[in-house]
Amino acid sequence: MTTKDLIKIMINLVVIYIAGGAILVMVYAKTSPVIFMGDKEEKEAALRKMVPEADKIEVLGTWEPHQKHAEYYVARKGGEDVGYIVETYGKGYSSYIHILVALDKNFTLQKIDILSHAETPGLGDEIEKDIFKNQFVGKTLEHIKLIKVETKEDIQAITGVTISSRAVTDDAVRNGVKMLKERLKVKR
Repeated sequence: MTTKDLIKIMINLVVIYIAGGAILVMVYAKTSPVIFMGDKEEKEAALRKMVPEADKIEVLGTWEPHQKHAEYYVARKGGEDVGYIVETYGKGYSSYIHILVALDKNFTLQKIDILSHAETPGLGDEIEKDIFKNQFVGKTLEHIKLIKVETKEDIQAITGVTISSRAVTDDAVRNGVKMLKERLKVKR
């Protein structure tokens, strides 16, 4: 192979890489706004599902659980506050668990929703089941704590899924409610 042949191959590769890069940039430029709007609509739908009686949900502020951008919201109906929503994250066994937490205006939990996670199928994904999530309904900050034995007062861990259960309960929900009360300067 001569120097001339090597230069030809090198030029061809550079052209191919530049063309490929240009194609990737064009695809990204076209799909990025579509993905952004889809994510925004999906989040708005999830927020409406958390406090369905609200006619308006507004961002109150942002915070960074586990260095991840999250927001907290006030839900209003007819200009009156009817509740709050906290977006939060917990560090599970194999992933960060993305959660929404809905509270009434007295800071009593109304609902939690697991938006995304990558916990072990058939084990860690038990956190998505209603039998676990429904334990949070009606709880206040004082009773958002994980217990490994049967309990009605606090949150019972899922057998064999303690890390994921703790990530949801103590790491995400409890810290989210605590942060909201601190930011809103609630003394109770």
